[in-house]
Amino acid sequence: MTNRLAQSQSLYLRKHAENPIDWWLWSDQALEKAKAENKPIFLSIGYSSCHWCTVMEGEAFSNLAIAEYMNANFLPIKVDREERPDVDSIYMQALQMMTGQGGWPLNIFLTPEDRVPFYGGTYFPVEPRYGRPGFLEVLRAIRRFYDVEKGKLTTFKQEIMEHLQQAVVFSGSSQLGTDLLQIGLKTNTSIVSAVAPGPNFPMMPYAELVLRGTRFEFASEDDAYQACTQRGLNLAKGGIYDHVAGGFHRYTVDATWTVPHFEKMLYDNGQIIEYLANLWSAGIQEAAFARAIAGTVQWLKREMTSSEGFFYAAQDADNFTESTAVEPEEGAFYVWSYGELEQILTPSDLTALKEEFTVTDEGNFEGYNVLQRRNSKQLSESLEAALAKLFEVRYGSKLELIATFSPARNNQEAKNRNWPGRIPPVTDTKMIVAWNSLMISGLARAYSVFAEPEYLELAANAANFILENQWINQRLHRLYYLDAGEQDKVLGQASVLAQSEDYALFVKALLDLDQASWGVENNQGKFASSPFPNYWLEKAIKVQQEFDELLWSLELGGYYNATTDNNNGKLLVRERSYTDNATPSANGVAIANLVRLALLTEDLQYLDRAEQSLQAFSSVMNQSPQMCPSLFTALDWYQNCTLIRSSGNQLPSLVSQYLPASVSKLDTNLPKDTVGLVCQALRCLKPAHTLEQLMEQVQRSQVRA
Repeated sequence: MTNRLAQSQSLYLRKHAENPIDWWLWSDQALEKAKAENKPIFLSIGYSSCHWCTVMEGEAFSNLAIAEYMNANFLPIKVDREERPDVDSIYMQALQMMTGQGGWPLNIFLTPEDRVPFYGGTYFPVEPRYGRPGFLEVLRAIRRFYDVEKGKLTTFKQEIMEHLQQAVVFSGSSQLGTDLLQIGLKTNTSIVSAVAPGPNFPMMPYAELVLRGTRFEFASEDDAYQACTQRGLNLAKGGIYDHVAGGFHRYTVDATWTVPHFEKMLYDNGQIIEYLANLWSAGIQEAAFARAIAGTVQWLKREMTSSEGFFYAAQDADNFTESTAVEPEEGAFYVWSYGELEQILTPSDLTALKEEFTVTDEGNFEGYNVLQRRNSKQLSESLEAALAKLFEVRYGSKLELIATFSPARNNQEAKNRNWPGRIPPVTDTKMIVAWNSLMISGLARAYSVFAEPEYLELAANAANFILENQWINQRLHRLYYLDAGEQDKVLGQASVLAQSEDYALFVKALLDLDQASWGVENNQGKFASSPFPNYWLEKAIKVQQEFDELLWSLELGGYYNATTDNNNGKLLVRERSYTDNATPSANGVAIANLVRLALLTEDLQYLDRAEQSLQAFSSVMNQSPQMCPSLFTALDWYQNCTLIRSSGNQLPSLVSQYLPASVSKLDTNLPKDTVGLVCQALRCLKPAHTLEQLMEQVQRSQVRA
């Protein structure tokens, strides 16, 4: 017997369709029902590839006693955070206020009349364990508190609402002082440099900011260069990277970057590709970086790209080890017992593998081995051949024979299809504009640095899919869901109105494509990946116009997370995202975009809006620089923005270099014997007559603040 989630397009919601809990979607109808029946709302938020979400679905949410009590005493609502990041953001913030920490699954209890949270947590076991109470015990205590302790409930709600409102409406009166950027860079360098006891996350918005800071003289005092290099090595050498088949896992559970939580998220992989390419272009050229980028692009092409060109969202951490298994196992698709390695590899292969990777009899993950490299040099041909043998065992076919790998889109497909190798994790095949944009940016940057045409082709195809399919009634939509019955072709529909991160990251992706497309010219005289030179720039301007019309805050500055007509199920507050997590904040990216648009279009309204936005968030930047590295990236753009006007002959070499506060533009009307012209927002320098003179001007311009 299924519940009402069975008809959802969301894979995460459908995973809960057979729960005995009477789940509702986040909607006006559900909220009104809770209010009419005076039932506290149990709001549970997660996502399809979340390991502990999967565990709780199979345990507490499948328990009949828990379901009976839940259905009688609460109004249970399920939300996919990837569909509604605006809902997730508010209640995650509330949970962090209550407990000092957050995470998914996010399970929180709201009063029915006003949706204000009053208790929350993450994973709750069925029986007490891990220092956590049993879930049924929690439910009974919360219902008793709601019924009996009305005074305490009211006081607690008031405190929570005050905190939420203060976080939304804050002073923007602090100064954007000349030393603010240096403060932000120093603070975030210390974060990236710190040796965490675990878990270890990529934290790419932080690492990207610190890498930008390496061009300043003061950065050497803070070991910014070393911190950036080490973060790249941890990613490219660590167990967080899948050395057999490419792609990065979400994070590692330890201090040594060895054992990952095995889900692979598109947003991590896009950002990491961009970061490693930037390291390479900045002169930090470790062979492991190029291999990790190439392997990740091949994984993306093989397993994460639809026939229409867009990228899938994520792959689960867990997979079934056999078709008769009741529950999937974490990481089974990726790890190797020592006995397996002895059977698959020749003795010389195994010896070579042990010299390069941390392989032992006892393993490093529950008796199995997660491969982690010992150094960053180029792997030998024989060792690459040994890794190819492991690939063949995992996938049931040789690496060179698998152009595409049809994903398992749900547990039934995973268990029932005749897989030639191991049963793969489930892939969430929905398209998310924001996450696709992060990958487009990563591929565009990797193309600029490594000149691999395939990188640009993949990026352009995904961008064009969004441009052609995600506007309905003149509005950008966030998601595209595939029809569950279609195996060989794309048949789906756009869904859910776009939010600020979709607009901001897509504009960035289009601007990144604009810059990458100057890198090479095809035989027809058209610039790579686009029908005419300013194609991507014109599209970026159009998307930015819609972004400004729908989400710009006239009163406060900056961009709201969501439009008011996106709130099916009213929200407590209207947030403007400025904190960075696994992905950069919408406002940080948006402000940097505005500066780039001002340079490329010479329209100073963009620059005015960038300044107003930075002023709006100035108090946050002064008081909590560790929360908002992307705002400091935007501040860097604002203070050091540089436009390089040059001829077509010079542009390929310019875009391949690491010039983090610069954009390049074709100018066919330069004075005679001029190779380029460097402009700084409101003024231009003397024309440069040699490439050396041009680069000297660019380097000085980028650190002028």
